Amino acid sequence: MIEFIQAEEQNQSQWMAINMDSFRSEEEYALELDAEDELAAFREAFVNDEPGMLYLDGNSLGRLPHCTIPRLKEVLEVDWGHDLIRSWNRVWYQAPARVGDQIARLLGASPGQVVVSDSTSVNLFKLVLAALKLRPGRTRLVSDRLNFPSDLYILQGIIELLGGAYALQLVPSPDGIVPDLQALSETVDEETALVTLSHVAFKSGYLYNVGKITEDAHRVGALVLWDLSHSAGVVPVELDRWGVDLAVGCTYKHLNGGPGAPAFLYVRRELQESTRSPIWGWFGQRAPFAFDLDYTPAAWIVRFLAGTPPILSLLAVEAGLEPLLRAGLAGIRRKSVQLGEYLIYLADLRLAPLGFTLGSPRDPDLRGSQISLRHPQGYQINRALIEEMGVLPDFREPDNLRLGLAPLYTSYHEVWQAVDRIARVVVEGLYKKYPQQRLTVT
Repeated sequence: MIEFIQAEEQNQSQWMAINMDSFRSEEEYALELDAEDELAAFREAFVNDEPGMLYLDGNSLGRLPHCTIPRLKEVLEVDWGHDLIRSWNRVWYQAPARVGDQIARLLGASPGQVVVSDSTSVNLFKLVLAALKLRPGRTRLVSDRLNFPSDLYILQGIIELLGGAYALQLVPSPDGIVPDLQALSETVDEETALVTLSHVAFKSGYLYNVGKITEDAHRVGALVLWDLSHSAGVVPVELDRWGVDLAVGCTYKHLNGGPGAPAFLYVRRELQESTRSPIWGWFGQRAPFAFDLDYTPAAWIVRFLAGTPPILSLLAVEAGLEPLLRAGLAGIRRKSVQLGEYLIYLADLRLAPLGFTLGSPRDPDLRGSQISLRHPQGYQINRALIEEMGVLPDFREPDNLRLGLAPLYTSYHEVWQAVDRIARVVVEGLYKKYPQQRLTVT
């Protein structure tokens, strides 16, 4: 990779001129990286009907896999259209556990521990309440200020539901990028019933050491629940090896399940018979079609199902997993790290002089598959990129321009182009025409 060194005696205009020369030469390097990319062929596995558009929001909504289209057509025309209710016995009834086992392959979990059900928030609600029943007498829940707010809302609602018998303690972050790990260690003690954190922080992309945090919590008798929404399908996960108790996650980001696709939950096998879902729905009943008036939980992981599964979206998730399982997480993670390193390098070269700072950890071992760039006019820059420059990132308060890197369809040249277009938005002042007032979805 080309190095760029700024001599102290250079003035700003000289610096910018050399900077631009180095940046332009980087485009050739990006094309070379694409030519050597072992995952390049997977780009064709996803719908891309706007070739000039740079999609950097796969960490919010993954692209549509081509294989999903004929699968859903089959579900509509054959499963539903022809077979009608017969499809429940043929293929539908087993789908939540069947698709759960496929997701488990991406989570380092053996079969029978993952099921697809409801939303991430509902699954979190179920597992938090189940965990608290396993730790009577303990009154503290621990999370951090980097966690996804919806997760914290669920915790707050549970505390109110239980009459304020529990307290939620949030570990601080000194810079909004990484957590205070020392504070976390000091907070989790014999009063802690449950520690619940996001494996990858949604704003900064900080990547927790799941194994160590889980081991430390177990040492004082606390359970641990991880939200894998920003890591499943793009970061290697080893739930069984790490001894994780519980986990949840969504399927519409790197798992490419589609908007609003049902989520998944994981319960360690050793805990399954001693836990119950607080939502006693008929699909979690031992024999739902016996229609007993008294509830008896099903054996193992399916006891955490509730109502009738959303079959159309559930089977879209199953189809969307195919490219990921074929590519393998080792290669996906390898390219993810390389994309992130290259983006940070280009941002230092071209964007730092324009007022951008890095909002993600520099160490790739501490980072998921997204990069946040911070700028005082970050929201306006985001609007200009979307409206005028053919770039789709997203914005997270207060000043984070968040760039998601999906290794199966993000190219190195797209990273170069994105940095170039971001710089142009600032240099040409294109962002100035957009108000600071936020749209509903950012």
